[in-house]
Amino acid sequence: MPNQYQPFNSTNDIISTKTLLHEAIPITGSIYKFETGSYVEENIKNFSHGQFQSVYDYPYLSSSANHIFDIAFGYDEGSVLSSSTSIQNAKKINMYNSMAQVLLGYSKDTGEFVERFESDLDLSDNSNQMLSTFFINFSRLLTKDQIKKGSFSITLATGSWGDAVTAGQVKTLADHNATADSGYKTVVGGDYGLLYTSSANIVDDSIAYGNIFYQAGIAIITSSLFQQSLEGGATRDSIETLDQNFSEQTGDLVANAKTCLGVMTGSSISGACNALRHRITNIAFNNTTEINSKIYFCRVPWNKFNYSTNPTYVSGGAIVLKNISSDIPISYITTIGLYSPSGELMATAKLSEPLRKDPTNELTLRVRLDY
Repeated sequence: MPNQYQPFNSTNDIISTKTLLHEAIPITGSIYKFETGSYVEENIKNFSHGQFQSVYDYPYLSSSANHIFDIAFGYDEGSVLSSSTSIQNAKKINMYNSMAQVLLGYSKDTGEFVERFESDLDLSDNSNQMLSTFFINFSRLLTKDQIKKGSFSITLATGSWGDAVTAGQVKTLADHNATADSGYKTVVGGDYGLLYTSSANIVDDSIAYGNIFYQAGIAIITSSLFQQSLEGGATRDSIETLDQNFSEQTGDLVANAKTCLGVMTGSSISGACNALRHRITNIAFNNTTEINSKIYFCRVPWNKFNYSTNPTYVSGGAIVLKNISSDIPISYITTIGLYSPSGELMATAKLSEPLRKDPTNELTLRVRLDY
C-alpha cells in the first residue's frame, strides 16, 4: 500500500481513444460450392428444422472446422411467391419476417408492421422493396466487430446451372457508395449499405441488388438478380435455370431443372440455398476490430515519490542509496499502480527498466489500458 497518491486531473490526464484494425477476408468458391460431376457436401451442414444451412471451411465433423457463414432464403407474406402450395411456405415467411424485424425493426410511422428490405436507403417511402431474398450471415470469427464500409464484394454467376459462368452472366456486387462517413443508413440492426454492380450505378438506388449490414455481418441478395421482376431490386432480362439436383449415389446431375421461380416455391430452403451457393464464386471484405483505449498520464512531481516503502530501502535508520548523509534522497520507479477513489488497486503497469527519481526531476509516465 503506498503512503501517498498522486490524483488525476480528469480533463488533462485521462484520454479515451479508439483504434480500428482491419483484416482482409477472402472466401473462395472451392470451400462451399458444387463441382460439376461430384457431390461434395462435407463442408455443408443442413439441419432437421430446415430453416438454413451452415458452411464450414473444413468438413464440419472435423475438429479443425470453423463455421464461416449461414445461408437462408425467405419471402414476405405479401409476396406473389406466398402460397399454400409452396414448399415450406410458413418457414420462408417466418425467415423473412424474423430477419427484417431484427435488422430493420418496426415501421416508425405506425409501429404496427415490420419494415421490408429495400434497394434504397429510404425505408419510409415503401418503394423498391425486396420481398424475396437470400440471406448470408457471416460468422463473428470472420467479421469481428463489423465489416469495413466500402470493402464488401460478392461475385455470383447468374446463368443456368450448367453454364453459370458464361461471359456476361457473372455479376460482382459491392457497396461502392459506402464510406466511413456516408452512403449508408443506420437502423435497428446497425448500419447498412447498398450492393451495386459498379460505382456508376449509385446514381439510381433502384438498381441496387441488395443490402450489406455491417455490424450484423449479414448480406441480403434479392432474387431478382436471377429472374426478371421477381420481388424487387435490380432485375435481369431473362428467366434462368437456377437449380439442378445431384445424385448422392453417383454424383451425376439428374434432370430436374427448375427456374428461379420454381426454386423459390417448389424447393425447400436448403434447396434454394444450394442453388445460390453453386453460384457464389468469390466473397471478399475487410473486417474491423475495435480497440478502445484509456490513456492515463501519470505525473510524478519533484516533491513526491522520492522515497520508497520497500523495507530494503532503509538499513540501520539510513537510506542505503545515499553514500553521504547530506545527499538528496533517491528512489527508482519500477511499477505504476492505478487506484480507485476508495484506495483499491485496479491495475498495475510494469516499466521496462527502473527510472531514477529524486527532488531535482519530474516525470510523466503514459499508461494505456486496452479493452
